[in-house]
Amino acid sequence: MVRTTPCRPAGSAALRSYIEPSRYKKANTGAFIDRYVFPDGELIGSGRIITEIQDAGLEVHHEENLRAHYAKTLAGWNRNLVEHWDECVAEVGEGTARVWGLYMAGSRMGFTLNEIQLHQVLATKTTPDGSSGMPLRPTWLS
Repeated sequence: MVRTTPCRPAGSAALRSYIEPSRYKKANTGAFIDRYVFPDGELIGSGRIITEIQDAGLEVHHEENLRAHYAKTLAGWNRNLVEHWDECVAEVGEGTARVWGLYMAGSRMGFTLNEIQLHQVLATKTTPDGSSGMPLRPTWLS
C-alpha cells in the first residue's frame, strides 16, 4: 500500500480508497470487477489504510467516509452515461460502455446499502520541528 513517504516536509497527501465496512468479513471485489474494471483490486479496512500511512511516516489529520456522497455521484455518472450513450459508445465501444454502466449501477447499490464505502484520508509529512503545513481549521469546514 503506502511504501514510501510520498511528499516533501510539510507537504500533504490525500488518499481515497474503496473499503469493506466490516473488518470481520472477507473482502474481495468479485470476479466481474477483477476482470473488467479493477484487476487486482483489493478492499481493505480504513484502519489498515491509516496504519500504513502512519507507518510510512505521515501524520493523519482527517479521515472521512464518503459512502453516501459517492452513491449520489455514481447515480449522476450513470445518468450521464445514459444521456450520452451514443457518444460514449463511439469513444470506447459498446462492450466497455456496458461494463462501466453495469459497474456504476452495481456500485451505487453497494454504496447505498453500505456494502462498500469510500474513505478519504488526509495526511502530511510533519517536519522535525512539528510543523505540518495544515491550518488549525480545515478551509472546507469553514
